[in-house]
Amino acid sequence: MMHPSILRHPTQAVRVDDIIIGGAAPIVVQSMTNTDTADINTTTKQVHELAIAGSELVRITVNTSEAAEAVPHIRRRLDALGCKVPLIGDFHYNGHRLLTEYPECAQALAKYRINPGNVGKNRKGEDQFAMMIAVAKQYDKPVRIGVNWGSLDQDLVVRMMDENAKLAEPKDVSEVTREALIVSALDSAKRAEELGLSRDRIVLSCKVSEVQDLIAVYQQLAKRCDYALHLGLTEAGMGSKGIVASTAALSVLLQQGIGDTIRVSLTPAPGGARTEEVVVAQEILQTMGLRSFTPMVTACPGCGRTTSTVFQELAQHIQNYLRAQMPVWREQYSGVEEMTVAVMGCIVNGPGESKMANIGISLPGTGETPSAPVYVDGEKTVTLRGDNIAEEFTRIVNEYVARKYVKK
Repeated sequence: MMHPSILRHPTQAVRVDDIIIGGAAPIVVQSMTNTDTADINTTTKQVHELAIAGSELVRITVNTSEAAEAVPHIRRRLDALGCKVPLIGDFHYNGHRLLTEYPECAQALAKYRINPGNVGKNRKGEDQFAMMIAVAKQYDKPVRIGVNWGSLDQDLVVRMMDENAKLAEPKDVSEVTREALIVSALDSAKRAEELGLSRDRIVLSCKVSEVQDLIAVYQQLAKRCDYALHLGLTEAGMGSKGIVASTAALSVLLQQGIGDTIRVSLTPAPGGARTEEVVVAQEILQTMGLRSFTPMVTACPGCGRTTSTVFQELAQHIQNYLRAQMPVWREQYSGVEEMTVAVMGCIVNGPGESKMANIGISLPGTGETPSAPVYVDGEKTVTLRGDNIAEEFTRIVNEYVARKYVKK
């Protein structure tokens, strides 16, 4: 549920299969594969993993004839797995050809992503853009017009820089470049409408890699249109840097009511899980009170009173367990994603924080009595002792879910 302090910027709702982007719909989480789309098995597996993690839309690269031929096979295999997540085709340079030459691909995709900077130049580019819009109209597919800082139409940039240089008080180069991003997106959307694509089939994005630039661009974009908006840094980076940058940029905009769908473009560690970007996106929305995806665990950071690692191990165990259970619970129970759990390390804040959660446990700190009181909806129900606290606490959580939440 949207936090009452946030007023959403009004945008046109866009339907992507059974998912609604914009309007009054919840903010949608999406992700993108990093597999070779022509590799049907590997791509299907990763799309399925992203969907299980909670990605509501998954984008795949369609850059070759082999990739385009693979798309309908991937769609059929996902359907056979019971995975209905919509697939978005990411097109650059040759999208006009692939969409027209491979109609099964065009039909299997739920949405097309077009980058105006990579469609082509001058009259050729206009014709190729028109071809892609014609296919979108033919199959009634929505389109994301996604402008990127790194692939911005250089003819447009040069023209706007020349115009800026003639002003009595020229603007900063970065400000002109940001304006070029916005102009490219809005002009392309206007052209798509002129070609017959309705407003409720258009999503816009203007992606950059720097936090302050992203905030500035989207604040202006939101003032100047009511298209549904997709948020995300072009390249967030790896590890904590990528997570912090994405959180900083997206949180400011989301707090202002800007954004209808988000992606956190993390660079995974070698061999790391692609699903991390989905988890981060969900946690941004959930910690801001915009949506609920999985029960949230509150855990203290530890201090000199908590020299044991028991509370850390239990917090990690229960957090991993809750996320692993959610695909099952989501199908069985209504509202379980809003459950809160507290795992605290000593008596200072332990009992108080535990009482504020649906289920909380206060583990003994250094020198404290070796017992762990458990609180359920504010009331102490049992005290756990011994070596099986993690198993017993997990059992209490399971019993609470089965008792508290309505079965579907």
